[in-house]
Amino acid sequence: MIITIANQKGGVGKTTTSINLAAAFAFLGYKTLLIDMDPQANSTVTFMEKSEQKYSLYDFLENVDLTFESVVQNTNIINLALLPSSIALAKLESKLVGEIDGHFRLKDKLDTFKYKYDFIIIDTPPTLGLITINSFVAATHLLIPIQSSYFALEGTDDLLETFEKVRARSNPSLSLLGVLITLYDKRVVIAKDSESHIRKLFADKVFKTIISKSVRLEESPAFKESIFTFAPNSRGAVEYQALAKEILKNG
Repeated sequence: MIITIANQKGGVGKTTTSINLAAAFAFLGYKTLLIDMDPQANSTVTFMEKSEQKYSLYDFLENVDLTFESVVQNTNIINLALLPSSIALAKLESKLVGEIDGHFRLKDKLDTFKYKYDFIIIDTPPTLGLITINSFVAATHLLIPIQSSYFALEGTDDLLETFEKVRARSNPSLSLLGVLITLYDKRVVIAKDSESHIRKLFADKVFKTIISKSVRLEESPAFKESIFTFAPNSRGAVEYQALAKEILKNG
């Protein structure tokens, strides 16, 4: 299963979800690869120092002679590997424009090694450009994190339109895995109202699991850890493990 996690609205817990869902699958014993398709490289710096990085995903996508084995990095979590990003990935957009395989660059690369993993998680930038389109085309499933706030659904129409266009033309097998409510604060009335609105709009496509707003989740990347090693007994760890199990249960 190849899961792209996307929402062009920033600050919705997209990278947090990418990191911790990948870690959750790894801790459950599944061989997992986290691909950082965001030039901001936040998923990457959670698991490695920039000084440790010889090649990035940009090099891998641009250099036909560069092998997967020379770019992939092991993390401090058993069963979890990382394809790291760097700011250089921002140059990929302009390079892919007009190229006949522009939408398929990541998929073509993935086809050579995806069999090595049970789960591949793709973290995307907060845009709907060619980098994100590549992530849609390469994936089997799309997971959309939506913050439980007043502006929760802002831009969702554009995201779903892009999803449908990719399904119609480039990747007919892409399906919506689900909508994940994130940064939920049960003390705030607007959060409960937002949850109700999201569940009404997406119905059974909304995960039962909700990710609460958590200081521990915000702190863990600064210590270069997932929530499962930083605060294994925290609410965030329990919720992301529950999300992984919900995905497994639903096939």
